[in-house]
Amino acid sequence: MLKLCTLLLCLALASCSGVDVRSYSQEKPTLELREFFEGRVEAWGIFQKRSGEVAKRFHVVINGHSEGSKLILDESFTYSDGTKQKRVWTLTPDGPGQWRGTAGDVVGEARGETAGNALRWRYVLRLPVDGEEYDVELDDWMYLMDDKTLINRSYMSKFGVEVGQITLFFRK
Repeated sequence: MLKLCTLLLCLALASCSGVDVRSYSQEKPTLELREFFEGRVEAWGIFQKRSGEVAKRFHVVINGHSEGSKLILDESFTYSDGTKQKRVWTLTPDGPGQWRGTAGDVVGEARGETAGNALRWRYVLRLPVDGEEYDVELDDWMYLMDDKTLINRSYMSKFGVEVGQITLFFRK
């Protein structure tokens, strides 16, 4: 019982730690979401299970445009097994470096913060798996490498336990 309590305490403490996006505030080039995502952007990615096994590969075509202060990202996914998926994000600025967002398969509202070349984007995604739906937490970290390349590393968890990771490379 003591070992179980110690393990649970370690897991709880580990989930509380993390990097603050503001630690990237001096990194260049500066990520301006609207500037990067307006127009056509393509991305290539993989989903890895907790074991590291690549479970899915995918390609995304993103068409971004502004509607007033909002940034609309119309995403079309094609997976390596031939399946397709669509997601339309509506992003709204929420103060300096702050963003809110909604999409049809996002539970509630996504929250994001930019600093320097980085964006941290957190949300709950309703994920269809084998005819059932599961709500999973995503913690996305995006880093602008140059004016045309953005790298995204996402950590997917359920009840605070990591279930997989997503890696994407965006090209404007």
